[in-house]
Amino acid sequence: MKPDIVISSQDLDRLEGLLAAPAARNRSDLNGLRDELARADVREPQDMPPDVITMNSRARFRELPGGREHELTLVYPGDAAADAGRVSVFTPAGSALLGLSVGQTIDWENSDRQPIRLEVLGVTWQPEAAGRFDL
Repeated sequence: MKPDIVISSQDLDRLEGLLAAPAARNRSDLNGLRDELARADVREPQDMPPDVITMNSRARFRELPGGREHELTLVYPGDAAADAGRVSVFTPAGSALLGLSVGQTIDWENSDRQPIRLEVLGVTWQPEAAGRFDL
């Protein structure tokens, strides 16, 4: 069972625009993201809870059961930089993290196609909580 997710109407509009663009329109690898957007609880940016991972949020995660921790920023595809901890929402990990809140877990496959579970430990920076509705 997938956890409940919350996304902002602004993120939804931007992501739907990117998914409708010719470069992404027929990419079947983005169907997971499309499914996540379709099932999300959509809220206005100013109504976003501060513990939810939105676009451009920085968050801490723990791999379960191993316990290894990561801190990543969820970004749009053009801003991704693995070496800087900036993961694209167009990756399986990125689309899985969008809309999760602190305490939730998600199951997904890592780049080696091994199953992994991530637990959200904290949202260390969120644009909406910082009043940055331009990001």
